[in-house]
Amino acid sequence: MIFNSEEFTFKAPKPITRARRVLIAPNIDSDNRPYPYSTSPKLLSTIIEGIRRAGDADVLIIGGTGDGRPVHPVYKALGYDFPRVIMLDVKDSNWVEVDNPLEKPLAIPTFLMPNVVLSSDYLITTCPLKTEKGEGVLSVANLLSLLSIERYGINWQGLHELGIENVLADLYFTMPFDMGLIDGTQILETNSDNKHSIKQHGKIYQGEPYYIDGEVSGTVGFETGYLNLIDEAEAELGKEE
Repeated sequence: MIFNSEEFTFKAPKPITRARRVLIAPNIDSDNRPYPYSTSPKLLSTIIEGIRRAGDADVLIIGGTGDGRPVHPVYKALGYDFPRVIMLDVKDSNWVEVDNPLEKPLAIPTFLMPNVVLSSDYLITTCPLKTEKGEGVLSVANLLSLLSIERYGINWQGLHELGIENVLADLYFTMPFDMGLIDGTQILETNSDNKHSIKQHGKIYQGEPYYIDGEVSGTVGFETGYLNLIDEAEAELGKEE
């Protein structure tokens, strides 16, 4: 679904009305840069309000920094201050090894992920609309921030060495989130020289993460490499069944 940014109100889907715990994973910029580098507190507040209107679920926000520094000072700098919300730092997680359900993983056969992901009833990944060197970095890519820095290296360097698009496709199947929300009020583009440009766009996208990443890629007009790999892996998974 595509909404005008100024008119967006989060209408929680039915599973949230029955949920006891809803986990939100925002996109966090380690340099404390606000939207469009990080998920905006305005969007998070809108999501939280929608969850509260739908039911009595506990709301948790989980994030981490690419260099392993504590995330709570970053939360504060970004204005993440929400009543009755539990704010978690990924690096303090209890970790669980989870098998990749693909018979032939593209890169990683198992992932170490936070136990709170497995114990939550509804999972939301939310991020700004970003591209890097012409490639989309969207809601599925945001799941990378929930992985262990100690296991995979600063800024998940060990995963980049394996081919990050392959890793993200594996991660999509192993850490399935229910919903992606992409804030396209603006588009943040980073070129090969690491220079940034910001364009006005005025849209918010909401849906299942793979679907919504594809919707954004097609609407705005750029490639998102892991989507093709997910398609191929999905086809193989269908054959196995």
